[in-house]
Amino acid sequence: MIITLSVIGFLILVYIFIYNGLVSKKNQVEYAEGSINTMFKQRYDLIPNLVATVKQYMQHERGLLEKLTELRSGNVGQWNVNSINEWEKKYESTMKMFQVTVENYPDLKAGQQFLQLQASLNECEAQLAASRRTYNAAVMEYNNALEMFPSNFVASMMRYQRKTMIEASQQERQTPNVGNLFA
Repeated sequence: MIITLSVIGFLILVYIFIYNGLVSKKNQVEYAEGSINTMFKQRYDLIPNLVATVKQYMQHERGLLEKLTELRSGNVGQWNVNSINEWEKKYESTMKMFQVTVENYPDLKAGQQFLQLQASLNECEAQLAASRRTYNAAVMEYNNALEMFPSNFVASMMRYQRKTMIEASQQERQTPNVGNLFA
């Protein structure tokens, strides 16, 4: 009887350990996703400052400014891993056009406020890239735990589902032709 109770006690402890590990991994994924949302919000807040700074120099580039504003009103607060690639493609394309357009305004490029905003945006992009890497690492650990023995049994009882990693689109995987950016 003591052996039976010891085995049952051991199995309960193993179950608790596995359960807590899965919950921890799920929460790490949610935390990493929250970090990405925070960085999107920061970038979202920087865009109007860039637009306001550049507006006086770029009156005839109204279409580009409208695209930037439209991007800002995008999916902030509604972000999820499955919809990020579409929004990111639009953002990257518009920002490339923005950078090339800025090249036409030497006074703007030399302006202290513009330089500070550009530095802030570059820092935000670097932090967003780091947040994506952190998210993907957390998702990998979580998905591994869902598939590995014996945690896969506990995960199936908890009805945990695999999470999707953030992936680069086929277009983003190709080396950009910088010459086309100046055409």
